[in-house]
Amino acid sequence: MPSYIQKLIKEGEHQQLDFKFEVSDSKKIARTLAAFANTDGGRLLLGVKDNGTIAGVRSDEEYYMMEAGAQLYCRPPVSFELHEWDENGRNVLEIIVPKSEEVHSAPDKDGVYKVYIRVADQNYMANGVLLKVWKKRKNDQGVKISFTHTEQALITYLEEHSKITLSAFKKYSGLSIKKCEHILADFIVLDIIKINFSESGVYYTLKPDFSIKSTQE
Repeated sequence: MPSYIQKLIKEGEHQQLDFKFEVSDSKKIARTLAAFANTDGGRLLLGVKDNGTIAGVRSDEEYYMMEAGAQLYCRPPVSFELHEWDENGRNVLEIIVPKSEEVHSAPDKDGVYKVYIRVADQNYMANGVLLKVWKKRKNDQGVKISFTHTEQALITYLEEHSKITLSAFKKYSGLSIKKCEHILADFIVLDIIKINFSESGVYYTLKPDFSIKSTQE
């Protein structure tokens, strides 16, 4: 019968599960820990290769690098639970990161602190639109939109072209980046559009169940 760790490995890497053969850079692992905390939480299996092979943790230094990533290089620090598992004589560390009510940042490759999120099996840098979405969702006053020509034009554009980027919306509307970010954030909070992260960039699409009639009732 497969062990608990073997069952997790069988799932493959996804939004709430990541494999790490080793931790050699506390700043780099901090990005994964912050991304889990900022999204839906998750678990990291240390001592497991990307292909699911159990290699085992080679030294206690691995844990200290992980702890440094969480405590020293995440702002604010990210809390986690640690479980140690023996898989046929090979030590695997299970790091469980809960979803946080705070927004955590970690250093990018240049050492500049950025906010990261987890999408599928990748970590992405949160953009200005998403940061505004989080802020608006915490605002007890909620969000209300006046459907001016700009808002109507955005919906029409998405119906005809299926997706739009922030830069394309800025060019299309003639508004400032900040104003465009606020409009897109409002639409996301109201479940009119969806933000999509990919390796090629961030873009916005209409929610599948969106109806212009529902916004006018």
